This record gives sequence, structure tokens and C-alpha cells, in this order.
Amino acid sequence: MGMPAYDLPMRPRTSPTSAKRISTNAAPADRHLASSARVLRQFRQVFKAVKTHFQQVEKRAGIGGAQLWALAVIQQAPGVGITGLAHAMDIHQSTASNLVRALSDLGLVAAVRGDGDRRTVELHVLPAGKRLLRRAPGPAAGVLPEALSALDASTLARLEQDLQALLERLEPDRRAARTPLAEI
Repeated sequence: MGMPAYDLPMRPRTSPTSAKRISTNAAPADRHLASSARVLRQFRQVFKAVKTHFQQVEKRAGIGGAQLWALAVIQQAPGVGITGLAHAMDIHQSTASNLVRALSDLGLVAAVRGDGDRRTVELHVLPAGKRLLRRAPGPAAGVLPEALSALDASTLARLEQDLQALLERLEPDRRAARTPLAEI
């Protein structure tokens, strides 16, 4: 009786004699394991690129990646409100409000009450915020949103469908969908 072809389900033996004993049914399983390992490596590279960008933002700008993105949105749309900022960043309104509070405390933005409706706030970048934006590494929205926006529509559609299939297996915290990557 020969040795089994596998020590463990995920660790194939490499000896030439045991390789001959691997049935033809094992080849698709081996290809599947190799494919899932390649995809895992790709996710690691994506996460590392995002993390590296946020570290560069912190080092060069002195604020977090989500704060930089919010500051850039406010500069691009002077007078935008909290709701508009939340929509532009695809985050919860409370998260946008917290970002604005932090940026205001740092003297980077001003929140001015609206003339007609005192409940509304208009946001404006202050001179210190403009200086910070000039020295901050880009893209302000982050490398992943920038890369995703550069993909063609059919690639994005496939990616969305495939990631949804993955998410169905992970049982994720759905609230994380509207949390800036820099805060995860």
C-alpha cells in the first residue's frame, strides 16, 4: 500500500512517486487551491497599497486619510453641507460630522451656519487647510477609490458581482460598508 497523496487536504506531497498517484480528480482541487492562494495574495497587495497610502498621508499631511479626503471634497465644493459631504464620500452622515468637527478643531475648515436655515452648515476650507492639501500626497480620496474609478464599466460590474459572492461567505458587518477605509 502506497503513501497517501496528501499529508493534509491543503498540502500536496512533492515527491515524484506520490505525484504519480494523485488521481485526475485531484488536479482541479489543486488548481482551485492555487487560484485561491493567488487571489489571497492579490488582496494582500491591495490592503498593503491602501495602508501604505494612509501612512504616507499621516506622515506628510499630519491628518488621517479620511480627513484628507473630506478636506479635498470641501475644497472642490465650497459651501457643501454635512449631507453633501457624506454623499460625496459615501459615508454615514454622523461620520462626516465627526470628520468636520476634527477638521474644524484643527483650524482647517470653517462651518458657517446658513442664512435661511440655521440648522444647515456650509463648509469652507481655511488657508491652513489649503496649505495642507498642497503638501499632502494624492490621491486625496485614497488609492483604492481612485483605482476603482479608473476601471471600465464592465470590469467594475464583474468585480462587484464577484465581491458580492465573496461577502456572502464572510458574513460581514454591513455597517463597515459606509466607513472610510482609513478608519477600518
